[in-house]
Amino acid sequence: MNGQKRSDIKIGAEVDIVLKKDQRTGALTSGKVKDILTKSPNHPHGIKVRLEDGQVGRVKNIHS
Repeated sequence: MNGQKRSDIKIGAEVDIVLKKDQRTGALTSGKVKDILTKSPNHPHGIKVRLEDGQVGRVKNIHS
């Protein structure tokens, strides 16, 4: 799953995100979702989340 639909993302899910500082390179950061920050049901660049370690970014992959 590509992380563009809010309904696909659950609290505690293992995801890969792109941090704001890594948007140019596309470097991924892994972690577990603490909060879902995007309110709309979908977003073309990925749903914005906060990981348990406090980092914020847009979801690119959701691990099953």
